[in-house]
Amino acid sequence: MTGPGLNSTNPRPPAVSIEGLSKFYHRTTALKELDLLIDGGAIVGVLGPNGSGKSTLLKAIAGLCQPDAGQVLVSGLPPSPRTKEFVAYVPEGSYLYSWMTLGQTLDFVGGFYEDWDDAKAAELVRFMNLRLDHQVGELSKGMKARLRLILAMARSADLVLLDEPLAGIDPPSRARILETMIKEYRGQEQTIVLSTHEVGEVEQVLDRVVFLREGEIVIDANADDLRQERGTSIEGLMREVYQ
Repeated sequence: MTGPGLNSTNPRPPAVSIEGLSKFYHRTTALKELDLLIDGGAIVGVLGPNGSGKSTLLKAIAGLCQPDAGQVLVSGLPPSPRTKEFVAYVPEGSYLYSWMTLGQTLDFVGGFYEDWDDAKAAELVRFMNLRLDHQVGELSKGMKARLRLILAMARSADLVLLDEPLAGIDPPSRARILETMIKEYRGQEQTIVLSTHEVGEVEQVLDRVVFLREGEIVIDANADDLRQERGTSIEGLMREVYQ
């Protein structure tokens, strides 16, 4: 499935449209009156240190947390079971059943989605150097990260949300994860929003960067334009912004 039904006479709505989004946890402000518009067909990095609001933003887009104020639209629709049909969300940390094998996990997750591609999942397993008979509970942290990415990229989702996909992962596994992202990215048909505080490895794939600080956007710009204007890498700029 490729998003909500739109006829050829109507322009395609933005992949993500956010207005005045605020989210509070007790006395902590996770997001503060945030406005963000993401057109389709790009890889967008949501950057910032831990606690800046990155995970909350992705959860709000995925429909996993209810805003206290403001509005979130995904392809013109509020987050709902309908949008889950064309949104793939990969949270930070492990959410998988440890007693399942990798093959059982693919079968289990794939059963929930009409856009699941068994052939693509099998190809990704080979590319990631994993085995279907491996038990999830026995996988290393890097192997689990690769499995989580397979679960997202084996779908034909219009919007892919990746929350800290490289956190705590060894360099060889990081390289493999990025290879998979680039290999499976469908150009103008797909949007990837990826949150991270480890920018060095991922900045090569980013089209646009959104810097968050304490739930507010401090920079939102094209990655190449920023490098040219500031005369530094995105990683270098991040050090300047958050020093």
